[in-house]
Amino acid sequence: MKGIVSKVALGVAGTGMAVAVAAVAVGPRVSEWWDGRHQEQASYESGSQAKADRRSMPSWLPDNASSVKYLMSTTGDDRLLRATLPDGRLPAGCTAGAPGKGPHPIPVSLRAGWFPEDVAAKVSGTCGHYDVTLTGNQLFAWQDGAALQAALRAERVAKD
Repeated sequence: MKGIVSKVALGVAGTGMAVAVAAVAVGPRVSEWWDGRHQEQASYESGSQAKADRRSMPSWLPDNASSVKYLMSTTGDDRLLRATLPDGRLPAGCTAGAPGKGPHPIPVSLRAGWFPEDVAAKVSGTCGHYDVTLTGNQLFAWQDGAALQAALRAERVAKD
C-alpha cells in the first residue's frame, strides 16, 4: 500500500512540475496573443498607399510620406503612426506647439518597437486629433481614444 501511495504522490508531483514548466514556456506567448488580439499593425511604402488601404489612416498624412508604420486598436480609437516626411516639416493643417490642455498620453494598450515610449514628452504639435512629435524627418503621431471621444462629445455639445 505504501508503494502505491508513493507512486501516486510522485505522479502528482511530476504532473504539477510539467504543468509549471509548460506555463513558464507558453505563458508569455499566450499573454502576447491576449494583449495583441484587438490590434492591427501595417507598414506601407507611402502615405498614399496607406490611405488607399486603410480608412482609419488620418487624411493629414502626406501622400509623399514614406516608411509608414501604423498600429491601431480594433476595439477603440487608440492609434500609433510613424512616417518619414521628405521635407521634415509638420504636414499641412497641423498646428505647431503643445496642445491646449497638454499632450495626451501614448495609449498604454499599444506598444511597438518602432515607436519610442518617451516621445510624448517631446510633443511638437497636433494633427487632427493626434498629438505629434517631429524629430528630424521622422513624424511620430499618437491618438488617445479616450481623449478623442471626449473631444467629439464636446464638439457635439458645442453644436447643440
